[in-house]
Amino acid sequence: MLALTRKKGEALVINNNIEVTILEIRGDQIKIGISAPKDVPIYRKEVYLQIQKENEEAIHAEAIDMLKNFMG
Repeated sequence: MLALTRKKGEALVINNNIEVTILEIRGDQIKIGISAPKDVPIYRKEVYLQIQKENEEAIHAEAIDMLKNFMG
């Protein structure tokens, strides 16, 4: 993991097309802004992990259905 120090109004660039800007610092919370191409999905990590879990469950359920259909 790369750890950087940034102040309010400062930014960093990822892969030449994603910019992360520090918008506000209030106590222990930091508000960030992300500029990225529309085709780049951006999720909060907890949402991303939930999507991954649901996708895995759907694949598992689909595989079970396929096996049931195959076995008759």
